[in-house]
Amino acid sequence: MLTSVLDFLIRNVLDFFILLLLVRFYLQAAKVSFRNPIGQFALALTNWMVLPIRRFIPPFKGYDSTSLGLAWLFALTMHALLLAISPWPFNFMSGNSILALTLIATLELFKMSLYLLFAAVIGQALMSWLSPYNPFMAILTGLTAPFLRPIQKVIHPIGGIDITPFILILFIQLLLNVFVAQMEPMILQQVVVSA
Repeated sequence: MLTSVLDFLIRNVLDFFILLLLVRFYLQAAKVSFRNPIGQFALALTNWMVLPIRRFIPPFKGYDSTSLGLAWLFALTMHALLLAISPWPFNFMSGNSILALTLIATLELFKMSLYLLFAAVIGQALMSWLSPYNPFMAILTGLTAPFLRPIQKVIHPIGGIDITPFILILFIQLLLNVFVAQMEPMILQQVVVSA
């Protein structure tokens, strides 16, 4: 019972901070203004950790490497803690365990990035029908445009309806349900095998 409660708390609290750091990273990467409620929320809850570390980890080619690095560190910590409370035998000192934890943390960032993109595409599609002039549309468009644009070059609107968000959602679901779902257990098995 206690293990289940700890697992729940660790996953949810650390995933929340991973998402906030990724939102911060992607808003900056997409050159979306932080003068909106989402941007201000992300800054308010992450400045305490990002700003001091930014002195040591400067931006890389204009990208907020500090936020991305901290998100990865949170993912690594989350999976290490989850393994520490699990009943599985493991050895954190083995090379395979270190490599597996590094890979699972990277996969966690990829998975969370897909969830963010999925939410942005759904939000943009709904707002385009219900409230196209909503201020959040600029944020969502900034986040989704780099992914939708290449699909829109190949698939044009059909009967005046743009189906590219649906195609992008299908692709995201494919990645989450096939690639990520198969990779996670394979990587975590390496930690247990190397014990």
